[in-house]
Amino acid sequence: MAKNKGNGLPLSRFTVLDLTAHRAGPTAVRQLADWGANVIKIEAPARISRDKGSIVGARHGFDFQNLHRNKRSLTLDLKSEEGKEVFFKLVEKADVVAENFRSAVKHRLGIDYEAVRKVNPRIVYGSIAGFGQDGPYGKRPGVDQIARGMGGLMSVTGLPGQGPVRVGIPICDLTAGMFLAQGIMIALLDREVTGEGQWVHTSLLEAMIQMMDFQAARYLIKGEVPKQAGNDHPTGIPTGVFPTSDGHINIAAASQVLFERLCNSIGAEALFEDPDYKTPDLRSENRKTLCEKIGEHTKTKPSQEWIDILNEAGVPSRPIYSVDQVFDDPQVKHLEMARPADHAILGEINLVGQAINMTRTPEPGRFRSATAELGEHTEEILAEIGYGANRITELKDKGVV
Repeated sequence: MAKNKGNGLPLSRFTVLDLTAHRAGPTAVRQLADWGANVIKIEAPARISRDKGSIVGARHGFDFQNLHRNKRSLTLDLKSEEGKEVFFKLVEKADVVAENFRSAVKHRLGIDYEAVRKVNPRIVYGSIAGFGQDGPYGKRPGVDQIARGMGGLMSVTGLPGQGPVRVGIPICDLTAGMFLAQGIMIALLDREVTGEGQWVHTSLLEAMIQMMDFQAARYLIKGEVPKQAGNDHPTGIPTGVFPTSDGHINIAAASQVLFERLCNSIGAEALFEDPDYKTPDLRSENRKTLCEKIGEHTKTKPSQEWIDILNEAGVPSRPIYSVDQVFDDPQVKHLEMARPADHAILGEINLVGQAINMTRTPEPGRFRSATAELGEHTEEILAEIGYGANRITELKDKGVV
């Protein structure tokens, strides 16, 4: 299975068997696929892959297309013995298996890490679950909304006293996927030394708690339970959203130097001398009145004028964009965060690019391939692992592929 070797990307020597669905698992595998891995997305055949209301929508929808680019599609009935036989033949030459079933499902199917390791001890097996692979909640279903509540994020998001608020992206799914991709690559590096693979797993809950980072450390070290702070930074004041004559802008001026520059730039020198705001702790304690006073000044000029003034003074300040404005920004265009792919049915589409930049092996200007149709590469992949045309036809007739 050397489909991607020679594509010039760092992970082209690795073959990944992608058993994932929904968002968290596909996010992990997308990282590997975008950087060159030979990813085989294993999906149920059409006769059993009925629409179950996936959270990422229809195959030709924006979400599914963005998650599964740069992969090939193989249909395979993993509940059949012949399907499992094909799977383990793929395992023999693979480097990675990735899945995000509920924790017990892979064991029920007989494709868990121990079963896979017996066939290929070098395999790196990556898993994501809602709450972990074991423990009191190990067998329970878990999704992004549940994990963001359990992990504490909803308690610190929103305006003071507003009640729990969700952020506008599936943050637990995305971060769990990123962490799993990182873990898989760590395990592949370790394998280069030890010659052995291992089971790498994370969960939506663990990912969310790690992402709480300094807010979690506030409690663990200082015993402080963080509260909602709205658009203000919870500890670095003044940092947040401020009104202008035609909208709002972000300003970040928490340090003494930046606070002084801000006050001088907006004509509020007296605020820097005010004893209520002399130190970071005092500014945090008196956050509400300080931000209101800054706002009285910033709402006298339009957003762009303030952004120019503040950036000239060395105070970080930029607009607050809607998504269309994001992709129209000249810096975003320069970074090529929207990159094209050619789809046989949809034509040329733009997808979200990688945030990682590599000098010697950069992300291609165009995605190598758009999301495959269901089973598009089944015959090609089976032929690569030694199946002849007659046997492939037989497997198709039986509904195995």
